[in-house]
Amino acid sequence: MFTRTLEPAFYDTDALGHINNTRLPAWFELARNDLFRLFTPDLDPRKWALIMARLDVEFLAELFYGENIEIRTWISRLGNSSFTVTQEAWQKGRPGARGNTVLVHYDHENKRAAPLPDEIRHALAAHLVETAEAGA
Repeated sequence: MFTRTLEPAFYDTDALGHINNTRLPAWFELARNDLFRLFTPDLDPRKWALIMARLDVEFLAELFYGENIEIRTWISRLGNSSFTVTQEAWQKGRPGARGNTVLVHYDHENKRAAPLPDEIRHALAAHLVETAEAGA
């Protein structure tokens, strides 16, 4: 599991005084950089080998400005050419949001999914966690 701590900025809040729901997908993407580096260590988009097939976010509790937020990231499913990344945003010891992103290893030249290379599959497997036990 990867973890990343974020300090919310004032502009991350909405008129109701809590973190705006549009920020969570952006924060989750930022926290996926650790996984992206397994495929593209320098994060050069010209070498990118992933596409996003699906994204969902479930809001569990309000998150607030003024307190750090920990983003927890792990692999919850590992397929032949795709995998699911599950992430949670925690604040003050409780989860505020959970998201799942399906990423596909993709051959841009041939416009099709490509099998995950063995070395990357092994690296991803090191972060494979059963979802129910990951957030606890």
